[in-house]
Amino acid sequence: MTASQELVLGHADDWRIGFIGAGRLGQALAWSLSKAGLKVVAVHSLIQAHADAMTEPLQGCVAMSAQSVVDTCDVVFLTTPDSVISATCDRLVWRQGQAAVHCSGVTEVDVLAKALACGACIGGFHPMQTFGDPHAAVSSLPGCTITLEAQNPGLMQVLLELTQRLGCVANQLPAGMRGRYHAAAGYTSQFINAVFDQAVCLWQTWGASEEQALRALLPLAQGTLSSIERVGVARGMPGPVSRADLSSIEKHLRAISPMGQEMLHFYTTLCMRTVALAEQAGGIDETQATQFRALLQQAPGH
Repeated sequence: MTASQELVLGHADDWRIGFIGAGRLGQALAWSLSKAGLKVVAVHSLIQAHADAMTEPLQGCVAMSAQSVVDTCDVVFLTTPDSVISATCDRLVWRQGQAAVHCSGVTEVDVLAKALACGACIGGFHPMQTFGDPHAAVSSLPGCTITLEAQNPGLMQVLLELTQRLGCVANQLPAGMRGRYHAAAGYTSQFINAVFDQAVCLWQTWGASEEQALRALLPLAQGTLSSIERVGVARGMPGPVSRADLSSIEKHLRAISPMGQEMLHFYTTLCMRTVALAEQAGGIDETQATQFRALLQQAPGH
């Protein structure tokens, strides 16, 4: 790969922005950039209905071939599925003085090597937001964090400007960290679903429905999130471990054991981590932490 020259695009209002890929993320981002007063002028999609849906509310935006998007635009967002970002980039002829940016959270920026070799600047622009409904995402995007990656200082300034115009917060990521970054997001997004699934399963053992369980459990989760926001992860943790209540954990283990080793192992693994957090917050001392760990390690299947 060759190093690209410094990127100088002038005033943001004059940037010509294009998209290759018109799925839900691409639509929401294009509409949001246009709403922020920026010029989204070109889009390419293999699915014509997606291209039509994306361009319809964007004045002056035209559907065209992928190469035409590259030829027309200063900043090109590749919003294709992760699996085809590299192949899509490799098929195109890029030029100096433009930016090629993908919006994947987990794919490394170096998959855009062809664009870099042609003299373009390459980077990553990943909004930490869900895009199930692109219209809803336009409303929820302001205030969220966007993770940026660019080795070229000029491109980083472009990405920071775009983030600011969207009303979002920038998180600058070093190269090679996208796997860890994306995994971290998973802990606070889809892993929450796994935790709720286990809790709902326990409620269902006495005949409660998922709806009844969620009605009771969601306020608990929201309260914990509020505490984390106020005082941090360790000090914001509630529950019996945080108050040195060993007997409650003993009762939990006895109650969950009949549910099978998989559920018991899931519980003990999570509970073991809360011991470290409680000790860090000062809720328990070293002796109490040792007692909790010994109890959890004795559980079948741990």
